[in-house]
Amino acid sequence: MTVLSAASALIAAIVPVSHLPVSHLPVSHLPVSHLPAAAPERVCRVTDDRLVEISGLVTDGAGYVVVNDGADEDSGRRIFFLDRGCKVTRALKYPSRPRDTEDLARGSDGTLWVGDIGDNNRERTTIAVWRLAPGANSPELLRMSYPDGAHDAEALLVAGDGTPVVITKDPFTAGLYVPDGPLKATSTTPMRRAGVFGIPVTGTDNPFGFRGRLVVTGAGSSPDGRRVALRTYADAFELDVAAPETAAGLIQAISEGSPRRVELPNEPQGESIAYSTDGTALLTVSEVTGQSGDDGVPLLRYALPDAPRPVTPASPAAPATTAPSPAPAAARADPPAAESAAASAARRVPAGAIIAGLGLAVAAVAIAVIAARRRRPAGRASGR
Repeated sequence: MTVLSAASALIAAIVPVSHLPVSHLPVSHLPVSHLPAAAPERVCRVTDDRLVEISGLVTDGAGYVVVNDGADEDSGRRIFFLDRGCKVTRALKYPSRPRDTEDLARGSDGTLWVGDIGDNNRERTTIAVWRLAPGANSPELLRMSYPDGAHDAEALLVAGDGTPVVITKDPFTAGLYVPDGPLKATSTTPMRRAGVFGIPVTGTDNPFGFRGRLVVTGAGSSPDGRRVALRTYADAFELDVAAPETAAGLIQAISEGSPRRVELPNEPQGESIAYSTDGTALLTVSEVTGQSGDDGVPLLRYALPDAPRPVTPASPAAPATTAPSPAPAAARADPPAAESAAASAARRVPAGAIIAGLGLAVAAVAIAVIAARRRRPAGRASGR
């Protein structure tokens, strides 16, 4: 089961702003509009006892596809296909054991991508994506490695050109990483940090309080790729994507765009998000917790009040008869564009990050002083 990191817990302990009214909370420097969504509609209820840690969700014409979060039981380590009533119709095995599958994305050609990117203890030397081509019976494992050490991550998007974008679970500012070359089944592809997403701080109720508003736990793309949504345990942030065909366009939209906030209050442990097949609503489903009850978890639909006219998703590509070709290398942004994204992300970092940093510094100094005093010899302590 996914847990919040020790860093997030320490920040929340030092900066206990969860009890402040919304008007006193630090906010993003970039404008964040608020979509007054109505109460969610219950679409159906997932009751299969293998699906107790759902962390990834996408829609398809026949229903939904979900994956579990690092399932302990072998029966839960599958790609599950559900009908529109949330009943499992198919469960596809991985050819080898996944480490920690955290999100699910669908490419523009119908390819399914499973993000094996979770790392609660930040100890993995590689992460991976599992790529399932339309019509295939087994996903292909593609390994990647970070350029700056291990990260925990729970969100995955895929650009129109088939480039995966991994979004880390770092508090306040999520890193955006893309492969720095073609993905290959025979070797590990290095990644590069392509941008960041400064998480706007809100006051939305959730079981984890302030900590639940600090980290990205899932992501989804609209059927036409023109919008993406990144979620925390409390809210979703929707952004427009002008150029969804490339990773560079997707990164720019997330790093520089002005998000629209949709509240997702009090979901027991919300880590999945997807768009409806017509693009007019966001869909979520939580992990099973003590709040969920014994009869599974509901799949919820949040209507988007300013959604564009319903869109018809592109028809998936014909089932593959040969091994799919490697995804292309992520497009590199020109230096000026990259600098612009970095500057914009820096402006987006909320004031809460500064407060938390000061709090951590004070705590570190206090701990150092206490430790130094404890290390003094007894003679010096008595003045001899």
